[in-house]
Amino acid sequence: MIFNELQQFRQTLYASLGNARDALFDLMDAVLVSACIVSFVRLSQSPVFRRQWSSTYEALRDSRLPRSKVLKLLVQQIPTQQQPLLAGDASRWNRPAARRLKDRTLSGRTGHAPIAGQNYSTLAWIAEDRGSWALPLRHERITSFETPASKAAFQLKQVTRQLAVRPLAIYDRGYGNASFVNQTAGIEADLLLRVTSNRCVYGAPPAYRGRGAPAKHGHKMKLNDPDTWSVPVETVEVDDPNWGRVRVSRWSAYHFRKSPKRAMEVLRVEVLETQSSTRRLAPLWLVWLGEQMPPLETLWLHYLRRFAIEHWYRFAKQRLYWTHPQFSSVSATEQWSSLMPLLSWQLWLARKDCTDHPLPWQAPQETLTPGRVAQAFAGILAAIGTPAPAPKPRGKSPGRGKGHKPTPRPCYPMVKKRASKRKTSEQSLNSPVATAA
Repeated sequence: MIFNELQQFRQTLYASLGNARDALFDLMDAVLVSACIVSFVRLSQSPVFRRQWSSTYEALRDSRLPRSKVLKLLVQQIPTQQQPLLAGDASRWNRPAARRLKDRTLSGRTGHAPIAGQNYSTLAWIAEDRGSWALPLRHERITSFETPASKAAFQLKQVTRQLAVRPLAIYDRGYGNASFVNQTAGIEADLLLRVTSNRCVYGAPPAYRGRGAPAKHGHKMKLNDPDTWSVPVETVEVDDPNWGRVRVSRWSAYHFRKSPKRAMEVLRVEVLETQSSTRRLAPLWLVWLGEQMPPLETLWLHYLRRFAIEHWYRFAKQRLYWTHPQFSSVSATEQWSSLMPLLSWQLWLARKDCTDHPLPWQAPQETLTPGRVAQAFAGILAAIGTPAPAPKPRGKSPGRGKGHKPTPRPCYPMVKKRASKRKTSEQSLNSPVATAA
């Protein structure tokens, strides 16, 4: 019997779902076997979706995924022989024209006009040393009352409670600050964070002299000013087959200005000689917090595995159709987003026994990517079947009564988060009026 792990996972998942689980399972199968759709409702035309077209929306409206049960099921698939590698990040679902969608916020890159939409935070398990596989454990919306740092800390806390081994969590420079470091205090996880090159860190304070308040900070180290650097406590050079000659330096017992109680190891990764390019790469600054730090020769390589979550975001948007629907309900968007981790895990469990079926213009692959497994999932589904039973006809719905006029849905304004006083003062000082004065 093939695909034993996948069948067991699907059966356990089906048993843990609540209302509308039959339609929900058909909807997930339709996503996995549909290579291209022009609209969300076209999923109802898939051969594996055995219900009416309206059930695509009703499945999301009536279902409520048990997040604790689903998280426990996903964590059980993670091996505990070595330290698990987790990666966290946030992505945006732009909805500029959805005036009837509640709790939209404005956001945009520097130099671009802000766009209305909703942000989602993801915490994924990086299963392999190379490749594009990232398996989400939590994928949730960031409300207007939350920040990406607070949501990421909450997700990390929920996952570490289920794990039997202390993980290593990796985050990009948007989380390399004192706010995230303070919010993750007490969580049983090691952290590897990227920091910007213009940040300042502080050493251990000097001994108390008996007068005044005790000092909280010691030597000030500006990452973009080599004159302020102290002597590294450790420096190693390695020859990497992909990056060439790499030097890694470490400074010990430093902290951010607003998190003096959490000491960090500051790392500087510099590519000295590249093998495949003459372009000079900027140094990479990292900080590590935890109990037992891995060797410097391998620690910086762990951070590079964080980019697998970027590949997953692209795969979820393009192939799993995460941002394709245009729902007007917040609950529908959240339920639809909660299906993305379940779809990704089914592809991961099917990869071992999956046979590559490349298109005529594609080259065969030995190590299958998520897209290649999804390309062959129709044959897998025909072999293992589905735990959801066939629909039972209930007759034709009478529909709306004659003369019934539904109440128009209300329009909601965009939520504009107030900037901090420090940022406001900095912007006022840098304004043309202040400069002219």
